[in-house]
Amino acid sequence: MRRENRNCGQWQNIALSTACSLALLLVCAGNAQAVLYRWVDSNGQVHYSDTLPSTYQKSGAAELNKQGLVVKRTASEAERRQAADKKVEQDRLQREADEQARLDRALTSTYTTEAEIDLARDRALEHHRLAIKGAETRAKAVNANLKELKDRADRITKSGKTLPPSLRAQLSQAEKERLELIRTVLQNEETMVKVRGKYDADKQRFRELQVKTP
Repeated sequence: MRRENRNCGQWQNIALSTACSLALLLVCAGNAQAVLYRWVDSNGQVHYSDTLPSTYQKSGAAELNKQGLVVKRTASEAERRQAADKKVEQDRLQREADEQARLDRALTSTYTTEAEIDLARDRALEHHRLAIKGAETRAKAVNANLKELKDRADRITKSGKTLPPSLRAQLSQAEKERLELIRTVLQNEETMVKVRGKYDADKQRFRELQVKTP
């Protein structure tokens, strides 16, 4: 009977030891899976805890391992905004680079010498020169007609008579045409300046590309 009690006690000790070991393993396993976070509040104060506040997306947070090393990081709102702005700028620069590459290919495929660029410039300018010349020629006729109409109107006015509606309409039409011809000349002169600038820039870029070409 005593032997049976002694055996029973041994089995109880073994069971207790096994239970303790299992509990210890569970605790260790829990500790191994425990996560520590580091985050900063709105006042700039650094905190460490096993849970994150609801505002961590705004201030950012870091997940640490048992050695205190960062294994995962959540960017702050300001950092995400900065990264987005950087991405936008990078995309803009890439688009500009792609467009410049396209223009360079078009330039080198269109011209083989600087003389060809000059020739293309002169052809483009000639169109505007002719437009200016035509407007100036027409302006001479319009100004002569306008002077005649004004002289006629002055004579009528000095005689004390009222200008007829047809004469007023002719004066108005001639004045409108005169102003339109002036605008035509000015617009073509401005365009010629732009054309010269464009072809000068093309020639400069052509030289740069020729230097880069081995």
